[in-house]
Amino acid sequence: MDASTRAVCTAAAAALVAAAAYVGELPLVSLVSALTLVFAIGWPRLADLPASRGAVVVLVLASAAAIAAVYRTAGEPYLRELPLVLAFSIVLAFVRELVRRDGRERLVESVSGVVAGVLVAVSVVGWVAAGRTAGGVPLVVTGAIALAVASAVSALPAAGWTGVLLTLAAGAGAGAGAGLLVPGIEPQVGALIGLAVGILGATLHELFDHLPSLRRRWAAVAGVVLPVSVTGVLVYVVGRVLVG
Repeated sequence: MDASTRAVCTAAAAALVAAAAYVGELPLVSLVSALTLVFAIGWPRLADLPASRGAVVVLVLASAAAIAAVYRTAGEPYLRELPLVLAFSIVLAFVRELVRRDGRERLVESVSGVVAGVLVAVSVVGWVAAGRTAGGVPLVVTGAIALAVASAVSALPAAGWTGVLLTLAAGAGAGAGAGLLVPGIEPQVGALIGLAVGILGATLHELFDHLPSLRRRWAAVAGVVLPVSVTGVLVYVVGRVLVG
């Protein structure tokens, strides 16, 4: 899967997030759960981690715990139980290393890779938390639309700073446009959300799109889902600051 195809697939996944949020909280939670499962399977291959099965188990358990914690939390802040989930997930990552029977090769790389994957995987619950805040669904829809447009534009054959600037402009413009159409979000707020999403998308593009592991199918799928996952917590944080 080449970079353009991954970018288009990321745009489609972001559009699904917007649609699910518009339908209701349960469809959004279901979609987020599916995204985390896909990411959990693909991340060990994307990061080329040893003992990938154990890494998948850790990521699945961490994601499930994070989604359940946010879904069951009553009242702001909806991510207040997330640090506890992260702490137990990090402990679980070390336990995974203790039960390995392959000589524990590349130990530091294995631990750091799983912990990094946990951070990305649990970030997706930001979409659920954002949907429950003041501004709620409009906030999620605006962030998801900005990500979809920015990802689609990043698929264009523009290299270097030209591609980065196009991605930023597309995210900010899409956010502002969503702010004009979606009630409860001002255009300037939408533009700031879109700009933040565009910066994140462009950064992830530069970080991951040249990895040789992306030639593998599940690694490429994880690369598709990764920007959607990380953007979730970004939208929640920026939304709390700008919307309330």
